[in-house]
Amino acid sequence: MWIYFSEWLQFAVRWVHVVTAIAWIGSSFYFIALDLGLRKPRRLPEGVSGEAWQVHGGGFYNMRKFTIAPDEMPEDLTWFKWESYATWLSGAALLFLVYYLGAELYLIDPAKADLPVWGASLIGIGGLALGWLVYDGLCKSPLRTNDTWLLAALFVYVVAASWGFSQVFSGRGAMLHTGAMIATIMSANVFFLIIPNQTIVVNDLKAGRTPDPSLGKAAKQRSLHNNYLTLPVIFLMLSNHYPLAFATEWNWAIAGLVLLIGALVRHYFNTEHATGKRLWWCWGAAAFLFAIIITLSGAPGWRAEPAEETAREWTKDPQVALAASPLLDDAEGVILSRCSMCHAREPLWPGIGHAPKAVTLETRDDIVHFASAIERQAVRSHAMPPGNVTAMDPAERRILARWLAAGEGVRLGQNGLQRVASNP
Repeated sequence: MWIYFSEWLQFAVRWVHVVTAIAWIGSSFYFIALDLGLRKPRRLPEGVSGEAWQVHGGGFYNMRKFTIAPDEMPEDLTWFKWESYATWLSGAALLFLVYYLGAELYLIDPAKADLPVWGASLIGIGGLALGWLVYDGLCKSPLRTNDTWLLAALFVYVVAASWGFSQVFSGRGAMLHTGAMIATIMSANVFFLIIPNQTIVVNDLKAGRTPDPSLGKAAKQRSLHNNYLTLPVIFLMLSNHYPLAFATEWNWAIAGLVLLIGALVRHYFNTEHATGKRLWWCWGAAAFLFAIIITLSGAPGWRAEPAEETAREWTKDPQVALAASPLLDDAEGVILSRCSMCHAREPLWPGIGHAPKAVTLETRDDIVHFASAIERQAVRSHAMPPGNVTAMDPAERRILARWLAAGEGVRLGQNGLQRVASNP
C-alpha cells in the first residue's frame, strides 16, 4: 500500500511544483518584459519613469513605473512572492521524496562514491546552501557593479559545482542538484533581498520617509539575474527524463553549455523588448551550442561497429534482425541478471510496485521489443541500472552493444533468415 501512496504523493507534489513554477516564471518574464518595454512620453506625472500600454482579454491597460515609489502608500498592493516560495518548497519536497528517500536508486553511484544515504543527502543539501552563499558573496563583492563579469563568475562556479556533483552522485542526481542549486539561488534572491528591500520601501512610505533608491536598484539586479537563470533551470529539471543528457561523463559540460544557451535566448528577448532590435545571431549561436551538446551526449559510446555488409539483401526490420542474432543469448543473460528484477510484471526489487515506465524485460520477446530503450538507457548512456545498483560492468554493456550492432547483420537468403555473427 505504501508503494502506491508514495507514487501518488510524488505525483501530487510534482503537479504542485510545475503549476507554481509556471506562475513564478510567467510573472518574472512578464515584469522583466514590462520594465524593458517602458516608454517615456512627454506627459508623465512627476516621479514616473515610464509607462506602457497593453491590451489583453478585451481590455486596455496603462502600466506605469515610479522612479523610486509613489508619494503615498496605495491601499491595494499586490506582492509577487508566494509563487517563488511555493515553487522552492514543493521542489525541495520532491527532492526529498525522490532523491533522498530513494537515494540508493537515483542519487548514489557506488562506482563514483559509495556513500551512505545520510551522507549523500547532506552533500546535496550542503551544495545547495553553498551555492547561495557563493553567489550572494559575489553580488556583494566589487563585481556587483558589472553584471557581465558577475554572471561570468557565477557561470564558472556553477560549472565547477556541476562537475563536483558529477564526481560523487549519479548522472541523474548531479544534473538535478545543479538545477536545484540554481533554483535555490533564485528563490533566495526573492526571500533574502527582493522582498525585504521592497518591505523597507513600503515601511518608509508609511512612515513618511523618502525611500532609498539603492534598495530598488539592488532588487532589480537580482530579478534580472533570475531572468537569465530560468531557462537553464528548466532544462536541468527536465534532464532526469533524458538519459542522453544526464548519463554521460560530460553532463557537467552540458550543464555549462545550457547556461550559455539560456543567456543567449534571454538576451535576444530582452534586447527586443528594450530596443525593438532582433539579434538573430543569438539563435544561431544557441543552435551551435546545442549541436555541441548533442555531440557530447554520445561521446564516448559503448556501441560496437555494425557487421560488414554483404552482397545479399538485408532485412529492413530491426526487430527481426535482433531476434535472429546469435548474440541475443548473451544479451538476454545480462538483462535477466541486471535489469529484470525491476522490469518485471511483478517486480522483485523492494519499493517498486510495477515495472518502471511499463518496460518489462522478462522474456526474449520483451528484450527485442524494448531494444531501443535498452540502447538509450544502458548502452548509449549509463542511466540504467539507476546508480548502477545491480553493478552492470563495462564488459556487459559491450555485450549489449554487440548484440544491438550485430542485429543489423542479419541477412535474407533464399531459405529465409540467415544469422551472421560479427566478431566479438
